[in-house]
Amino acid sequence: MDTFFAQLPKDFRYAVEIRNAILLGPDYRKVLESHGVAHVYNHWSYMPPLREQHHRMEDCFTAPFTVLRLLTPLRMSYEAAKKRAEPYTKVVEELPEMRRDTVELVKKAVGEKRTAYVLVNNRTEGNAPLTIQALQNALQTMGT
Repeated sequence: MDTFFAQLPKDFRYAVEIRNAILLGPDYRKVLESHGVAHVYNHWSYMPPLREQHHRMEDCFTAPFTVLRLLTPLRMSYEAAKKRAEPYTKVVEELPEMRRDTVELVKKAVGEKRTAYVLVNNRTEGNAPLTIQALQNALQTMGT
């Protein structure tokens, strides 16, 4: 990855989303950080919780911005998440750990003067706009 990132144009922002938790760690973090590439924190079937991902990244962001993708409940396949969430008209199950971790990571990023992007999928809790509203409310409550 180091060679690849070194060859990319410098006038763009880059982020990497991995879906294999074994890759998370100091070596991965250092490569991303040396090129100003963001790690995409993903709440996805087979990844650890967002907070644990940050811990494995030595509690450090790797770029002037960060990205969080809230995709599916942990330990649930895409197909099961889709079936559970359809027709996407309501929150079918709140994921308090995901919400808490998202708010904490956004607050930490903003506190470090980084931009935070949060992308929410309907399959996460059942209705992305309602999840976004809950996250926004939590951030406002915390004074962010």
